[in-house]
Amino acid sequence: MRLQTGSTDQKANRAVGNVWTVTVLILAVVVSSASARAQDGTDSAKADAAKAAAQHSTESDLAKQSQNPVANLISLPLQYNYYTAGGLGDNSEMVLNVQPVLPLPIGERWLLISRTIVPFVSIPIPPPPGFIGDIRTGGTADIQEEVFFTKKAPEKFTWGLGPIFSFPTATNRLARTGQWGLGPTAVGLVTPGPWVIGVLVNNLWRVGGDAHGHPLNSFVLQPFINYNLPFAWAISTAPLMTADWSAPEGEKWTVPIGGGVSKITHIGEQPMEFILQYYHNLNHPHTGGAESIRLEATMLWPVAGAKKAKK
Repeated sequence: MRLQTGSTDQKANRAVGNVWTVTVLILAVVVSSASARAQDGTDSAKADAAKAAAQHSTESDLAKQSQNPVANLISLPLQYNYYTAGGLGDNSEMVLNVQPVLPLPIGERWLLISRTIVPFVSIPIPPPPGFIGDIRTGGTADIQEEVFFTKKAPEKFTWGLGPIFSFPTATNRLARTGQWGLGPTAVGLVTPGPWVIGVLVNNLWRVGGDAHGHPLNSFVLQPFINYNLPFAWAISTAPLMTADWSAPEGEKWTVPIGGGVSKITHIGEQPMEFILQYYHNLNHPHTGGAESIRLEATMLWPVAGAKKAKK
């Protein structure tokens, strides 16, 4: 009987030992897995922090570049303009400008900056008597192309000179000029401290085509002032002052005043700039709007050469 008891006890002890061995092994695997997950979490957090720091540094560098019309920076701005009040009354006019900007290097010192403006318009039409509702006509206005010749390296005073072209591509009958246009365009700016201050100016004259309305002779003056804040925020103003020299007296000038804010950020890996601005027109044609809101979203692609020069 004692031999049987001893044999049974030995079996029980071995069973208990096996259970403890398995338990220890399970605990070791659990602890090892938890440690690995913690290490992975730490590495991931460090990688995310490093990525965020790199993006913040990029955003600060991009802030001034995006405010410079002749920077060595590829961009695709989508600018939405909403006009109301004034001659529009309760109606509204909307313009979406698609404005791709492409820098083209010429040797080691010079750049050609190509800036295309493709306007999509939605214009209200006066309704017939007795009609209640909003009648609109959409389509594109004439496409414009600006080309700036400028230095590649930034300087205390940055400038760009070149031609501006207008093509009779409008599909909207109210926005159609039917004319080919050509004229000079220029931009100049300085960047002291957190400021970017400059002005863009051009004039277009008719050089061909059949005029719908009066001959093309339009002037643009756009001063721009940006004060850059921490975290890639900026306070900005860029009123687009225009004159139609062929219009009757009192109908020539549109003179807005106002401003807003801008922010450089990342959506995923893509650097973006967002702008929100409000303008009130101190002067405008009798059919033009008195109030406007500008919303802009811009995709940015820093040029490899510009990034290398910065480093």
